[in-house]
Amino acid sequence: MLYLLLTWCRNWLVEHQVYWLFRALDQIQFRALSAAGLSFLLVVLLGKRTIRWLLLQKIGDAGATDAEALRTHAGGKANVPTMGGILIVGSIVASTFLLADIREVYVYLGLVVTVWLAVLGGFDDWLKLTEKRRGSGSRQGLYGWEKLAFQFGLGLLVGWFLLRQGTGEHDLRHVLNLPFQKTYIDAGQLNPSLYFMGSGIFILVAVLMITGMSNAVNITDGMDGLAGGISAIVCIGLVVLALVAGNQGLAQYLFVPYIPGAEEVAVLAAATGGACLGFLWWNCSPAQVFMGDTGALALGGIIGYVALVTRQEVVVLIMSSVFLFEILSVVMQVAYFKSTGGKRIFKVAPYHHHLHLCGWPEPQVVSRLWIVSVILVIIALGSIKVR
Repeated sequence: MLYLLLTWCRNWLVEHQVYWLFRALDQIQFRALSAAGLSFLLVVLLGKRTIRWLLLQKIGDAGATDAEALRTHAGGKANVPTMGGILIVGSIVASTFLLADIREVYVYLGLVVTVWLAVLGGFDDWLKLTEKRRGSGSRQGLYGWEKLAFQFGLGLLVGWFLLRQGTGEHDLRHVLNLPFQKTYIDAGQLNPSLYFMGSGIFILVAVLMITGMSNAVNITDGMDGLAGGISAIVCIGLVVLALVAGNQGLAQYLFVPYIPGAEEVAVLAAATGGACLGFLWWNCSPAQVFMGDTGALALGGIIGYVALVTRQEVVVLIMSSVFLFEILSVVMQVAYFKSTGGKRIFKVAPYHHHLHLCGWPEPQVVSRLWIVSVILVIIALGSIKVR
């Protein structure tokens, strides 16, 4: 909104020789950094009041899985409020709306992804709470298939809208971009005789990225500061990818797809990173609030969405390898348990709880997985240049 106001008033400001006071808003790097700072401040300043309100609503940890129970009983956190994701999502939306170019389709589609998944997660959190109040043991929150249906629907919507962007002969908004390669694969031309199969592949990738990443972050949210810290680290890489993708000179120099308008997504990514850092102020050990599905689903959706816009799905998956291994550990554990009649690969899944049961203190698990994520982001960004 501020950038839009600057655009409308630019001639007047130049005429009255005061444009220099607002010139910085024309720089996408400045607006991205400002979004990170504003988002951080909003979460920190509003955190105590929000936590107090959540406590008054008795929105406590209502998890029912073994992993969540382990977290609660091990740390005595049964009375710590959840649904703190409203802090994260609210600051992201406010900062992005103020500092991004809201005329850009990638910006408002990103906000749709954020709000859609936050509402879905919030409804799940609230349903768990009301069931706990009623003493109902038959169901905890939404069924898995219900959440997947809304995630799939969002992925289809995002894929369809992104597919409609750019129709030029040399447009790179729909290519499959692979690391270590100087060429692109056109998703719409994977099978020239069946163009819609190519379009279908593009939409399928969108569904998998949105659904997979949102669930991966949700699974990882099991220790104080774990999901929030890793998300903040990954967002640093996302900001770089968006700035490169939206700059034609840099994109051509690094042999990555140039996506006009993608630079505005850097504001969304930066606001997300700032919100995660601000949330760590309240979520670091010992946590005063948990983000719940409200925050975790939205954070994962944003990560997947930025990957789709910048055409850097593989690079973002490398950055997010901790998230991916967490959800993979659950899949492996369940599959192995069923196929062997009760045997386990890990002591408990997700993997961070396995490490905890192996003797690592919770802060050590969190810190080391942060370090791994930093290394993964460096490797992922380095792979852009090595082609």
